[in-house]
Amino acid sequence: MRKPHRVVPALAVLLTLAAAAPSPPVDPQAASQAYPLPPRPMTRAQAFARAAALSALGKRMFFDARLSASGAQSCASCHDPAHGFSPANDLPVQPGGAHLDQAGTRAAPGLTYLQVVPAFTEHFHDSDDEADESVDNGPTGGLTWDGRVDTTAAQAMIPLLAENEMANLTIETLAERARAAGHVAELAAIDGDAAVATPQRIAAGIGAALAAFQQDAALFFPYSSKYDAVLAGRAALTAQEARGLAAFDDPARGDCARCHISKPGLDGTPPQFTDYGMIAVGAPRNPAIPANADPAYVDLGVCGPLRTDMAARPEYCGLFRTPSLRNVALRRSYFHNGVFHTLRDAVAFYASRDTDPGRWYPKNADGSVRKFDDLPVQYRANLDDEPPFDGRQPGGAPALTEQEIDDIVAFLRTLTDGWRG
Repeated sequence: MRKPHRVVPALAVLLTLAAAAPSPPVDPQAASQAYPLPPRPMTRAQAFARAAALSALGKRMFFDARLSASGAQSCASCHDPAHGFSPANDLPVQPGGAHLDQAGTRAAPGLTYLQVVPAFTEHFHDSDDEADESVDNGPTGGLTWDGRVDTTAAQAMIPLLAENEMANLTIETLAERARAAGHVAELAAIDGDAAVATPQRIAAGIGAALAAFQQDAALFFPYSSKYDAVLAGRAALTAQEARGLAAFDDPARGDCARCHISKPGLDGTPPQFTDYGMIAVGAPRNPAIPANADPAYVDLGVCGPLRTDMAARPEYCGLFRTPSLRNVALRRSYFHNGVFHTLRDAVAFYASRDTDPGRWYPKNADGSVRKFDDLPVQYRANLDDEPPFDGRQPGGAPALTEQEIDDIVAFLRTLTDGWRG
């Protein structure tokens, strides 16, 4: 478990950030909450049948590009099932908009293993590994990189409504596209005419259907990796994979398990490889993101610009949610800004961020390194300083050897679902 979040003194907030990146014209969380309850009491069999029908409809919507302004982008365009429902390409951010000519500002997150992410809270108490509910782990939970929505339905609304994604700029536009695609009639067939009586209900019904689809355990949380088989006693790690797990868990080396918990819960639940917490690690600025061409633009995660309710909380600037590492080897870009394109580089960054910063950060004309070039200096007290970031200095020994990095990567590959033995 990560240490309790440290609160720093209040600092001036970068008020210009809100205008630097496009944001949805409609609140996704509110848009997802207008769907009415089913019109009648149901037996258990009827409830299961309804859930199956809603999931099947959600699957059709997930792959339907007609719900986008361009007519060429579906949910699956950025969330490919063959890549753990993350992008199939190695672009740091994906193109979108009415003509697919607008770029996003963050890497598209994977959609697997989101079913137990807790709602966002500023004070998270979890005693699963320490049996001490007095420990406050700070801001935790919520979906997306900044935790700004709490439900899968609300998360689904974000790309549907964002100008630089599927670009439905109003609820009415989204409802009309769904009607033209036949989905409104399908929603009515499941939950009655009242469920589609207004554009708001139609939009919320789309979110409900997409959320139902993402509850398909076989697709989104199958726990079918080699590591799951190892935990069940049906397989064994290779020597290299076992060394990688040991380095991953070791507080004096990788210390990865501090945030990416690798052991089953005390109740026997499989490890999720995340503690759902918000953390700042100082990933390098990615010049491949068009928004970053403006030196005034900075993505500060929990405190903005895409999330607005924490804009006055400078102690949260630079924090992003710790993702699950399940299926991480299927990704082709890493961190919230997609700055790295190999899993090895992502691991090596943790090992040598402080001992060899010139490897990761740009240099000034005089040869000095612009370390933490994507986080304004006034927020750098928020950076994580626990191992492997534990006071190491340039030129010192990195937290991991090259062999240990390779071993951890080998272990992380055992977290890919679909292992057949």
